[in-house]
Amino acid sequence: MVGELLEAEVPVIATWIVPEEREQTEAELGDRGELHLVEGDVSTDEGARLAADATIKLGGPAALVNLVGGFAANGRVHEAPDGEMERMLELNLMTAYRMARACVPAMIERGGGVIINVGTRAALQPFSGAPGYIVGKAAVIALTQVLAEEYRDDGIRANAVLPSVIDTPVNREAMPDAKFSTWVPPAEIGRVIRFLISEDSAPTSGAAVPVYGRA
Repeated sequence: MVGELLEAEVPVIATWIVPEEREQTEAELGDRGELHLVEGDVSTDEGARLAADATIKLGGPAALVNLVGGFAANGRVHEAPDGEMERMLELNLMTAYRMARACVPAMIERGGGVIINVGTRAALQPFSGAPGYIVGKAAVIALTQVLAEEYRDDGIRANAVLPSVIDTPVNREAMPDAKFSTWVPPAEIGRVIRFLISEDSAPTSGAAVPVYGRA
């Protein structure tokens, strides 16, 4: 997804917490555009502020894309481990909330901006066995709509994209018997995000955009 933005000549600041992942990102994307990698744990208020400050030093943020999230399927509500709901809300909702909270003041000062959050189709079409994940992603849609309403007069737009199953190595490993050809590639999601942060989508805010592929 980041590669699509870089190829559109959009400067990108991405956070990292695992050195090996930073090295891999630099190796794969470092020569594709203006990429700045900033160490910061966006699951904390301090980490979110550090990431926001890094964008401000570069004249931004013009757009915030919240990609941090995670999946867990540990049984139905009564079967889920203690703390599972809180963990999924923290990972999927609160990271997006913290980053929006950190970046919005700078967006207001610069006269506007765009926020893109990543939800999931399951937030609209739930399945059994992953209540924390689904509730967390449904809350991401609500957060997106709140941001769109609260900051409309500040020139800030907020939209969410809702993937089905994303075609990643991790998902292929977890579901080896699935039909991968129907899953949505990350690059295709990236192109939708690129459109949503562009002026071509200027009238669109508060939307939950399906990016299901053929799954």
